[in-house]
Amino acid sequence: MKFKLKHKYFPLFFILPLIIYIVLISFYPAFTGIFQAFHSPSTGKLTTSNFTALTHYGLFSAIINTVILTAGALAIEFTFGFIIASLLSKTFRGRSIFSTIYILPFGIATVVSAYTFSLIFPAVGGYANSLLSIFGIHAINWYSNAYMTLFTTMLADSWKTTPIVALILLAGMSQIPPELYNAAKVDGAGPIKRFFSITLPNMTDFVTIALIIRGIAEFNIFALPLILFGYSPALLTTLTYNFYSTTSTLYYSLASATILFAFAMGFALIVVFRRRMIGAYEA
Repeated sequence: MKFKLKHKYFPLFFILPLIIYIVLISFYPAFTGIFQAFHSPSTGKLTTSNFTALTHYGLFSAIINTVILTAGALAIEFTFGFIIASLLSKTFRGRSIFSTIYILPFGIATVVSAYTFSLIFPAVGGYANSLLSIFGIHAINWYSNAYMTLFTTMLADSWKTTPIVALILLAGMSQIPPELYNAAKVDGAGPIKRFFSITLPNMTDFVTIALIIRGIAEFNIFALPLILFGYSPALLTTLTYNFYSTTSTLYYSLASATILFAFAMGFALIVVFRRRMIGAYEA
């Protein structure tokens, strides 16, 4: 009997290091952050005052900028992602070479891509303004205000992350039976009609996966704008910048409250979008 019990639970010892790693690296920091978000450094008691205190440190402007940045970056990524996926779903000469080239930006480190775009979009000069001067357009100060910095961040981030969106969407397009498109062509449906009537409804799950992966990443974007602009709250204030400032100057409790609020907000937006998208397709 003892041998059977040992033999039954013996395989658990092989995954025990993985379990310990997940608990220490993922679960423990997560639960610690949640506890600190409701912990008062002054009284040592559980409270919700950390969340109300965030309103005095630019929380609302950070939320607005984060939503704009997330929505804009996702719009760019999904637009070009659908175009790339549509091209790769067809057979053409040079397809294998194009498949290799388009995925390369995703393999470049964020620090490297951020530094590259800092040379393309500096406050004065740069490659982007040099290109504009060829067409007779005056130079643009890409750091002139918060909206310009948001736009620059969207472009820089989308260049790096569009390949992963295109890869997910390509997987969704590959599982759609070609017979559906052939039947739609016979019925006289054009490319736009086929896209909204066949492609999108059959790619709901894949679009949702891409949305969740990139939406969460956009909410947490920090390294790229930090390298592009430095820590400049006057130019760009997002939830992660708010997290950075509270960590540096105040208490970890406020930083934990910020990141917990961002997580809850991002999750709620994804759930709402998912339900509306499913309801629109079912209708």
